[in-house]
Amino acid sequence: MTSFQPAAVLWDMDGTIVDTEPYWMRAETLLVQSYGGTWNHDEALSLVGQGLWHSARILQAKGVTLSEDEIIQTLTASVMEQIRIAVPWRPGALELLTEIRDAGLKSALVTMSLRSLAELVVSLIEFPAFDAIVSGDDVTHSKPHPEPYLRGAELLGVDIRDCVAFEDSLPGLASAVASGAVSIGVPHMVAIDESTEHTIWPTLAGRTLSHLSDVFVAARTTTRNP
Repeated sequence: MTSFQPAAVLWDMDGTIVDTEPYWMRAETLLVQSYGGTWNHDEALSLVGQGLWHSARILQAKGVTLSEDEIIQTLTASVMEQIRIAVPWRPGALELLTEIRDAGLKSALVTMSLRSLAELVVSLIEFPAFDAIVSGDDVTHSKPHPEPYLRGAELLGVDIRDCVAFEDSLPGLASAVASGAVSIGVPHMVAIDESTEHTIWPTLAGRTLSHLSDVFVAARTTTRNP
């Protein structure tokens, strides 16, 4: 029998919990420009949801002569500096996180940002929001590979099929779907098409644990009764 609630919720960070994509784009633009190159909005959008090492190689191709690790550290430091000035919470994210925690469900943060950035964001939430963190420096394969979400479920001690994952990007949603989690796309910077493989919520604002449970039960009922 399918449970009426998931065992855990797996959360992407950038673009889902915090609106940091403009911070990343600003950091990328300044870095490329410092090496005499140009970086436009479409190029920045192409990196949304991608792993940091992949992004670093793209920036190297644009003329940045730093190593991959140096590029990642430079970008991360810039984003962290901007977050310390203003935390751009996404609408409804903290409210849903709070309700999920109050209900006793487990949560994990699954981000391709470095752990230092993930821990900074978590430290700025006024309650213990997460039981585990999976960061970009914790995995061998970044999103869209399923490893990050599978690792999140493993750390929580739950079956990935008993989890719901929230994502705002195409690579992230592909990772969540491939892992076997019930996946909800919350589009932000990049459009996400409708699909039978995932559910689309235009926003987290006004969404509750009841809405989340409805998606989970519907997905698992469909899976069990094709």
